[in-house]
Amino acid sequence: MRHIAVIGLGRFGSTVARELTDRGAHVIAIDAHKQRVDDIKESVTYAVVADATDEQALRGIGVQNVDVAVVCVGENIEANLLTTLLLKRMGIKKVWARAISPLQQEILKTMDVDNIINLEEEMGAIVANSLISPAISKAIPLTADHIIIEMKVPRSLVGKTLREIKLRELFKINLIAVKQKKPAINDQGDRVFEEMLVHVPSPDEPLKEEDILLVIGGNDDIQKFAK
Repeated sequence: MRHIAVIGLGRFGSTVARELTDRGAHVIAIDAHKQRVDDIKESVTYAVVADATDEQALRGIGVQNVDVAVVCVGENIEANLLTTLLLKRMGIKKVWARAISPLQQEILKTMDVDNIINLEEEMGAIVANSLISPAISKAIPLTADHIIIEMKVPRSLVGKTLREIKLRELFKINLIAVKQKKPAINDQGDRVFEEMLVHVPSPDEPLKEEDILLVIGGNDDIQKFAK
């Protein structure tokens, strides 16, 4: 079980804390506002009211023993940076931090943060990709130039195999997995379709119209393929 501290329990931080707990992590949720802590205390392993810019307070909670600390403090940039600095100084194995401005992002880079979360940039990329290519249902930016997308099989590729499509050779992109719908019978005896993720799809199995492709590649290459 991974031990994770989530610091800052606004909308983003509280969502992260709840999702991590649901996935089996041991979560310490921290915020200076009592109401935010009260709102989440039943949904995480441990929730505490504390000033995350106070090193003694953090050590008293045991934050120095977690595997990962996630700084979700948003608008208070000073508190965000000071908390991140303290966590690095305390020797936390991995520190993730949220950035809400280019300057803050640059400062965090100099602090050797393991991962910088920029919601505005990531959501902007997701929206832009979806608007340009309606076939793209989800997009996860990896770097400034590379992305993972989830998209429907283009009509022109329905019935063709992965070997025939030659994604890597023709489009310079790679298929990660395929989501398929398989017929099944539910507890009420009704015929339904269950979603199944195929991690190693057969290169000789024809793609179906209802299949969803998970693809990774450069932004330009992805856009060419999606169009």
